[in-house]
Amino acid sequence: MLFSIMKKVILGATGSIGSSLAKSLVNSGEEVHLVGRDEASISSLASELNSSFTICDMLEENFSDKILSDLGETPINGLAYCVGSIDLKPFKLIKKSDFMQSFNLNLVSAVEIIKALADKLKQNKGSIVLFSTVAVKQGFPNHAIVSSAKGAVEGLTLALAAEFAPNIRVNCIAPSITKSKISEFILKNEKMAESIAKMHPLKRVGEGSDSSSVAKFLLSEESSWITGQIFGVDGGRSTVA
Repeated sequence: MLFSIMKKVILGATGSIGSSLAKSLVNSGEEVHLVGRDEASISSLASELNSSFTICDMLEENFSDKILSDLGETPINGLAYCVGSIDLKPFKLIKKSDFMQSFNLNLVSAVEIIKALADKLKQNKGSIVLFSTVAVKQGFPNHAIVSSAKGAVEGLTLALAAEFAPNIRVNCIAPSITKSKISEFILKNEKMAESIAKMHPLKRVGEGSDSSSVAKFLLSEESSWITGQIFGVDGGRSTVA
């Protein structure tokens, strides 16, 4: 009799948090399925980790079909949607299309992959980890787009935690600014990076491993009595003066 190896699916797997999570899971003996849109980056990471992968853009129509096809009959017990964006604009310059694109990427595509994998996750008492931002709890100028979209993700987290219990756990991580490709345009300025770091009680910006370590815990059995929670991984910025 053949036994399939249980896997955890990571979307946004080549980003700072996603790649850190993938490497940490594999180093602990876990199997992962990586999903990303950049063929060179995802192929390289998959080769490094000896992992299966899917190349797709989360804004593509029916992108989840590709992932389901590549997974086949593989059982899964974890899903991490490590996809995000930093959309900063003064409110008066925001267009409806800006909101729609952010909601599609951060919320609607998360819904699509959850719907696609829910049955597999239910069969194995799985765990889902979503990502928000400190900007939902702590208001910042020019953050209306991303705060709205990620606020919806937090609402989704609570609703699904209630609906999926006791078969699937659903939690969310809300980081502050983290060193990554999408934050590079902000942090590449050394003086600005230092200024932002000083705004945090712990006096630094985030690393991918800060959030990925929490995600790893939430995907594990060690967090089996935790669901419907929003975890601030933000250097204290959302709660400490």
